[in-house]
Amino acid sequence: MKATAKINAGVCGFRTKVTAETRDGMNVELRMGSDCETIRELAKLIKARNPINAFQELTPISESAVLAVCRPVLQKKGCCEACVVPVAICKAMQVAANLALPRDVVVEIAKG
Repeated sequence: MKATAKINAGVCGFRTKVTAETRDGMNVELRMGSDCETIRELAKLIKARNPINAFQELTPISESAVLAVCRPVLQKKGCCEACVVPVAICKAMQVAANLALPRDVVVEIAKG
């Protein structure tokens, strides 16, 4: 199964596309393209870890391999801790492995 996520990260204006694909319903290959230099760096690191076991990503016992790769790169580059791209990567992987339904996630932010 294959899933895609198109992400508009917000005020930075960067857009990212994530493709998650699995042949066995468990091990997921992740591919990404982005306007953001930092996300392109993440894409290389995640590609090196492919395939990622989607079931292990959901366990509460160990840290997500995807988030473990993302966090230090975002911190090193001085990026926003609240970047939505890592979560979108995880959700695309879950959908590809039939561990989540393909539904949009919306965050509406306003002052006041």
